[in-house]
Amino acid sequence: MSFPTSESLIKVRGVLNNQAVSMLLILFAMWVVLALLSPYFFTVGNISEITLQTAVIGIIAAGQTLIIISGGIDLSVGSIFACSGVVGGLLFQGTSNLFAALIATLVFGGLLGAVNGFFITRLRVPPFIATLGMLGMARGLALIFSRGIPIFGLSPEYLWIGQGKIFEVIPVPTIILLLVYAIVFGISRYTRLGRFVYAIGSNAEAALLSGINIKWVILAIYAGCGLLCGLSSIIEAARLGTIQPAGGSGYELLAIGAVVIGGTSLFGGEGTVIATLIGAIIETTIRNGLNILGVNAFWQYVVNGAVIIAAVSVDQWKRQA
Repeated sequence: MSFPTSESLIKVRGVLNNQAVSMLLILFAMWVVLALLSPYFFTVGNISEITLQTAVIGIIAAGQTLIIISGGIDLSVGSIFACSGVVGGLLFQGTSNLFAALIATLVFGGLLGAVNGFFITRLRVPPFIATLGMLGMARGLALIFSRGIPIFGLSPEYLWIGQGKIFEVIPVPTIILLLVYAIVFGISRYTRLGRFVYAIGSNAEAALLSGINIKWVILAIYAGCGLLCGLSSIIEAARLGTIQPAGGSGYELLAIGAVVIGGTSLFGGEGTVIATLIGAIIETTIRNGLNILGVNAFWQYVVNGAVIIAAVSVDQWKRQA
């Protein structure tokens, strides 16, 4: 009988210390517990529904991850989500041109994100204040443009983006979610922009002295996050069949929660977008599981808040260890 060597134990410990792996184990443990508590949880239909529900917040959280890794934060994602959706919806109402409406939604979301980046880099407004201001501005614009009236009458082609299935099995939003994470992961791992984001989050002054154009990097990641907010608004509008000017309320907290649960440090310089995806699925699993178990929906806020606090506490403990 052979026993594992110290080198093997070190490798196993290294794998378990990987944030994405540890979060994945926690997710599987949650699924096992919920499956034991309810026979309706661990079914193909429900697991598919979890991935479908994860798409909107997960896509926003992908952009939020790069921002938090850089040492910033974006509190305006929910409002940008609503405003970009309204702009695209109004264009679709006026022209019935689906392609133009989708592009307008993405571009306007990116533009609002770029304005955040402008406030931060050119006006030197702290990210918390700049995006808090944009939270109010974008929400107000969404209500002004739409006159507070939801937009209906989306075409079947538009609705397919949120309700369609590939091979009658895989939801289209799930495919979009995976593609977004593949792209953001590639950017963060294999491009200069991704390396610059980590460098800025680790030590902005050192990054500046090393020749990194911090202003352009910050502008790029905030614009990218805004674009992803527009994409997620398209998916939700297609799922619900309507565009709500008051939509996206509270999405900033869910997106930040997914990033933090995924282990990205609020101090910047650490994190991975794959762990954020798992964190978003964990958030959705909590809501889905509580609904299936018949727990009062108000408790979802309590549990989500407790999980976020626990995740930040673990991050603090790791830093002090």
